Amino acid sequence: MAIIDLKNVTKLYGDFKAVDSVSFSVEPGRIFGILGPNGAGKTSTIRMINYITIPDEGTITIEGEPVGRESQHYIGYLPEERGLYKKMKVGEQLLYLVQLKGLSKSDARDAIQFWLERFEATTWVHKHIHELSKGMQQKIQFIATIAHDPDIYIFDEPFSGLDPINSELLKQVIMELREKGKTIIFATHRMEQVEQMCDDICLFNRGKAILQGRLSEIKRSFGRNTVILEFDGDGSFIDTLEDVRINNRSTNFAEIRLLNGTDEQNILKEAIKNVSLRKFEFVQPSLQEIFISTVGEDNIKNNKLG
Repeated sequence: MAIIDLKNVTKLYGDFKAVDSVSFSVEPGRIFGILGPNGAGKTSTIRMINYITIPDEGTITIEGEPVGRESQHYIGYLPEERGLYKKMKVGEQLLYLVQLKGLSKSDARDAIQFWLERFEATTWVHKHIHELSKGMQQKIQFIATIAHDPDIYIFDEPFSGLDPINSELLKQVIMELREKGKTIIFATHRMEQVEQMCDDICLFNRGKAILQGRLSEIKRSFGRNTVILEFDGDGSFIDTLEDVRINNRSTNFAEIRLLNGTDEQNILKEAIKNVSLRKFEFVQPSLQEIFISTVGEDNIKNNKLG
């Protein structure tokens, strides 16, 4: 049984339809990725799940009950726009925010201490928020989100502002929460992050849910249609290939999407003629490539993705 269920949810801002008749279900104990480009409707959907805004049409339920003020208490929500009080000290702010979620002062202190130690942030307790870097503030906001140990976590662009080391730490914590049976919704436009972490996805574009399901099954359904090349030599031959899209290209690397039934052996032959190959691999497409296919842009040739 789904723990979160959206049915035909629509959200309007004036004449703009930010979310357009979206339906999906989130199973308990899994990481559910809401992904798509900026402005696709991800944050608007998350705000409705959190009962910050309400749908103009459709229904949202958590454990069979309509979302409302009560459901906010068992959700840990990390918004895209961070909301810390700049002039408060870290310790005071965390204690205030965690107690708002229903913990006693003693339990809140214990939980905060645990997570400050985990994030190597115990020396920040007496610092004011404005003294912290953006990445340090992000850690504090994350602690405030998870310290009351809710059953459901909703993270909107959680890695924004973090360096690679702290991004990896945050990812480890999210995976540990999943292992404890927590349900996690994770929204981002960074599709490689979803690919690494999520069990299930819902892909948004222009307010619509255009693709959803188990990530492994979605990737399998697209088959193997991407070639990975690593090589030494002049890679200019890649520019002459027909019926392909070049993706993530660098000096000695290329990810090549095969279009219109192109045979991977043709790519291999051209590569052998022109460069010294270190790697040739025929793989399933990346999630970013799946997105491009789904929104109908496969007629693009040699389009480099940013």
